[in-house]
Amino acid sequence: MKITILGTGTSTGVPQIGCRCVVCTSKDPRDRRLRCSSLVEVEDTTAPDGVRRILIDCGPDFREQMLKVDFKRLDAIFITHEHYDHVGGLDDLRPFSIFGDVVVYAEQTVVQHLRQRIPYCFTPKEKRYPGVPSIDLEEMTPHVPVQVGSVQVLPLRVMHGKLPILGFRIGDFAYITDMLTMPDADVALLQGVRKMIVNGLRHEPHMSHQTLEQAIAFTERLGKPEAWLIHMSHHIRPHAVEEQSLPQHVHLAYDGEVIQL
Repeated sequence: MKITILGTGTSTGVPQIGCRCVVCTSKDPRDRRLRCSSLVEVEDTTAPDGVRRILIDCGPDFREQMLKVDFKRLDAIFITHEHYDHVGGLDDLRPFSIFGDVVVYAEQTVVQHLRQRIPYCFTPKEKRYPGVPSIDLEEMTPHVPVQVGSVQVLPLRVMHGKLPILGFRIGDFAYITDMLTMPDADVALLQGVRKMIVNGLRHEPHMSHQTLEQAIAFTERLGKPEAWLIHMSHHIRPHAVEEQSLPQHVHLAYDGEVIQL
């Protein structure tokens, strides 16, 4: 399995417009954080080229992110929740329609939000405006596995403050973003993961996101799988500084970083 971290930033991105803090003015490319998304590639002999490509979230930086990776088929897109920084790039799926319909999985409430926000993408094909993305929007449910070829994706319940959203487990890998808490039953479903991506917004408490310290504690609760922190704001210190203070099993992720499993 190969995971390419396409974006590691919070909803404003980093640098934040108008800010002159030490992080936003940093020359270190690791301190430039596009909105969160990751591309998971898994070997699958049933795929046309032997690989299944799964995108997690499709935010407003999707176009810029995909210009930096090989242009290939996306077998499925899994949406964690309806906030714009996680779905704002769906219109930019247009070029991927040459491979056929792009299958997008989301919870029922998120499906409803998407149909309201970009209705022109979901009109009947014979009435669809030429050039809009060809999307097959499918509903998924927490704890009910979704098959993408021979690859199984398990949606997990995550609480983004009071908003129920989704995280995902794919084999020994887990992807969790925008979490404040998680039900104990879902934490149990993460036992045994070897590598994970998890959110850590900043050091100060937040009403709907984990702090960096809470994210570290969460990994320790799971037995210390190797973890990469995402959804970081400019309140996280510069990468070169913050990375030095982390436990050995935890890393600050950066845009473009590749994890092998």
